[in-house]
Parts: sequence; C-alpha cells; structure tokens
Amino acid sequence: MTAFSSNLIEPLDDLDGFRVEIDADRQRADIVLARPPLNVISMPQRDQLRLVFETLDLDDRVRIIVLRAAGEHFSSGGNIKGFLEATPETVSKLAWNIAAPARCSKPVIVANRGYTFGVGFEISLACDFRIASETTRYALPEQKLGQIPGSGGSARLQKMIGITRTKDIVMRSKRISGQQAFEWGVATECVADDQLEAATDALVDELITFAPLAQRTAKKLLNDTEDAFLSTAIELEGHAYSRLRSSEDFREGVEAFHAKRKPEFKGL
Repeated sequence: MTAFSSNLIEPLDDLDGFRVEIDADRQRADIVLARPPLNVISMPQRDQLRLVFETLDLDDRVRIIVLRAAGEHFSSGGNIKGFLEATPETVSKLAWNIAAPARCSKPVIVANRGYTFGVGFEISLACDFRIASETTRYALPEQKLGQIPGSGGSARLQKMIGITRTKDIVMRSKRISGQQAFEWGVATECVADDQLEAATDALVDELITFAPLAQRTAKKLLNDTEDAFLSTAIELEGHAYSRLRSSEDFREGVEAFHAKRKPEFKGL
C-alpha cells in the first residue's frame, strides 16, 4: 500500500477525520472515513474531501476510487454545531464539495454500512455505485433540526426515486434500509454485512477491466444528459461514440474480440 501524498495541495498533509490509501498495483485509491464510532463529518473535512477527489482524479496511478468508512457506521452525518459556526459563504459551498465524486472523471464506488445519515447519505448519492450492507440505514434527518438537506440530497434522491418517495424520506426524516434502497434503485447492490468488502473488491476488479477512456466518457455522458431531452441525449451520445471510434482502445477492443483474446487497454 502506497502512502498518500500530494505536491499539488498543501491542506492534504493533515487530513481531518479520514485517510487515503493508494494501491498502485490495483490502480485503486480508498478514501476512508476514520472518526469512529460514528464518523461525523466536520466542516473543514468537506473541503478536504473535495480536494482529495480532485487530486486523485489527476493521479495516473488511480483508475478506481472507493469511499468507505472504519467501524460499524459509514457516517451519522455532519457536525451539527459546525453549521451554526460556519459563515454563509462556507455553507453555500456545501453542495459543491459533496458533489466532488460526481464531478470526478473516474468511477467512484461507495461502501455503506450502518448509519448513513445526512451528509453521509448525500456524498454516497454523489458516487457512481452504492454497495449497501444489510445493516445500512439511509436517512436525511435535517427536518428534525428545523432544516432541509443542503448538500444535494433531496435533489439527487428525487431524480432516483421520484417525488413521492423523496417527500416521504425528507419531510418525515424517514430511515430506509439497504435492502429497501436496493429495491428502489438507490443502491447498486445490497449484501450481507460480512460480504461488503468482498463485493466492493469484486466491483473494483470488474471495472478495472474496461477501457479507461470509454469509462470516463460514459460517466460524463450519463451525468451530462440526466436532465436533457431524449433527442439531445441521443445527439450527445452519437458525438461521444464518434470520438471514441478513433481511440486506440476501441481498435484494441475490436482486434481482441476477433482474436478471441483479452484486450489490453491503455486509456488512449
């Protein structure tokens, strides 16, 4: 395991409540929430998480990013007192910081177990793949504090499950299980708690086999066309397909298919 360091951004030298592990051999980086038992996310930590995602996006050693947590709970949410102490300018950046996994060009997997509340749920919703343990409990409990979700939670959730179910979760601060989240299309998978790490590893190993350029293109296209008209989305898809047509990876994929061998993609 390679220690995480960056010559690009000084604040990464002293990470607040989390750590970063890079396995260059597996082209994998893990961002690990490490403030057990509840992994409360502080205000400065949000900025640092954004900076880490942006830095890993530029790291050629990394193909896949995994967001996970130490202990029995992913995160019980943010530091409540911090909201009263933060300036309006800081609070206005909450959604931008927590959207960092979505903006990252590389695939981001989050492994959830136990409490996944508030900002813990919101940053999970910004990831590409959510693997939930059967112990997972998702919630946006801000109504109990006289607030609403402020980091994209209600907006992202409504896109996934519709307004009726989102109102039920947001306006009643209702908890849903990992299994319910899977059945509703929020979680990609729901597995037994002792299988969470194995399921995450398996997804990393699967994603790493695909062409990096096509993978990044697919993520950006899907994100960019989420709110587009069908005709616009089809047009953008066609342009993206056309660009990939001239890539070395596409040629390698076609040649490997006809030769009945495993392709060797280089991200070019």
